[in-house]
Amino acid sequence: MPERRTVALVTLGCARNEVDSEELAGRLAADGWELVEEAADADVAVVNTCGFVEAAKKDSVDALLEANDLKDHGRTQAVVAVGCMAERYGKELAQALPEADGVLGFDDYSDISDRLQTILNGGIHASHTPRDRRKLLPISPAERQGAADVALPGHAQDTPPEDLPEGVAPASGPRAPLRRRLGSNPVASVKLASGCDRRCSFCAIPSFRGSFISRRPADVLGETRWLADQGVKEIMLVSENNTSYGKDLGDIRLLETLLPELAAVDGIERIRVSYLQPAEMRPGLIDVLTGTDKVAPYFDLSFQHSAPGVLRAMRRFGDTDRFLDLLRQIRTKAPEAGARSNFIVGFPGETESDVAELERFLTEARLDAIGIFGYSDEDGTEAASYADKVDPEVVAERLARVSWLAEELTAQRAEERVGESVRVLVDRIDEEEGVVGRAAHQAPETDGVTLLSTGRELVPGRMVEAKVVASEGVDLVAEVLSVDGPERAEEAGR
Repeated sequence: MPERRTVALVTLGCARNEVDSEELAGRLAADGWELVEEAADADVAVVNTCGFVEAAKKDSVDALLEANDLKDHGRTQAVVAVGCMAERYGKELAQALPEADGVLGFDDYSDISDRLQTILNGGIHASHTPRDRRKLLPISPAERQGAADVALPGHAQDTPPEDLPEGVAPASGPRAPLRRRLGSNPVASVKLASGCDRRCSFCAIPSFRGSFISRRPADVLGETRWLADQGVKEIMLVSENNTSYGKDLGDIRLLETLLPELAAVDGIERIRVSYLQPAEMRPGLIDVLTGTDKVAPYFDLSFQHSAPGVLRAMRRFGDTDRFLDLLRQIRTKAPEAGARSNFIVGFPGETESDVAELERFLTEARLDAIGIFGYSDEDGTEAASYADKVDPEVVAERLARVSWLAEELTAQRAEERVGESVRVLVDRIDEEEGVVGRAAHQAPETDGVTLLSTGRELVPGRMVEAKVVASEGVDLVAEVLSVDGPERAEEAGR
């Protein structure tokens, strides 16, 4: 009998990282590793790091150090860093953080089992030297699909083993990436594409995630069917920029035809699209997002700011009035549509009048969720070289002021929804909060939740119709009107 090898995956950052962790889990399970939930119970703790902003990098380092502490009084023998921070810094991270027994980049993912076994045996796998991954793919998007030698986490690039353990994809076809679910939440993310061709002056993501490349529709459909077989009810499509989907496949409107096909998959109750670029929104996509059964009228729009001068310095497009017009177009089609966005304050050159313009936009936009971040220099970005930096104390003051405004405005928006009928997917049953779910305008983790008032016994994954009766900050309180299907799992067989 082979020796028992256990591994735990600790995931930080965005939903794209969650997909990557489940791919790593699938590869490891296929090679005989036993996956455990707690790092303290694992021979190897793999920390999937985030390298986007300074706070996320600090969280990643803290998680690595916390896992390293387990080596003194737990089963854990090795701690390994993967993910964006590991890819972005490579040898530099390994030298700065000797507590990590290995720092693995995206090129190591296809051989993750061998890499972990080497490290577990006391060997050393040399950390990679970071490189600009935008240069690995052809400049022309149409020529990128054949670049099989470039590591693309979440894309099917190798032939899977013939005998896969239960619960490991691909159950639906040879092109699905290996994947194993880490948990039983009724929502799962599906990677629509990787990388980004935009050159925002504040963002380093394209340099370590690479240029934009779409997954083929058949691959996305196959993985969605497999997830539905695993009990998933809601699919969230993720990438660095979903509005660019299909441009390298010869059809920039491919998302508009894919969404109805995904919504038709048996067992799937809701499709949600995240990461939309305002400059790339088009009427046909708005029509599909607002008019397709089971597709959530949900708009995760990357505005970042609304003052035109700041946006141009960011290498972005638009202004307050154009953004407001886009929201009007959406709400003309679907008045109940959800909208969220993130914003940066304190960007180099930002003036008080620019902040006032942003505040005007936020006040008129009626967004359901707002993230406000203070600007900080990111290594290797154009903005880091800008001379007209805003004083850190001023950045902090603007961050506090605009964050307070955002909190007030999103609470008002939630209050506006009192009286609406909403379809809510039950996420979990909490001892203190009771039945916790999410309406169509509420994405997992980033937005508010809907607390359901009901005398019925519900289970996670059940979809219900409810009426909003109150709001608590960004959260809603709703009374259940009806339940889709049997209310108890065991009733399905009666």
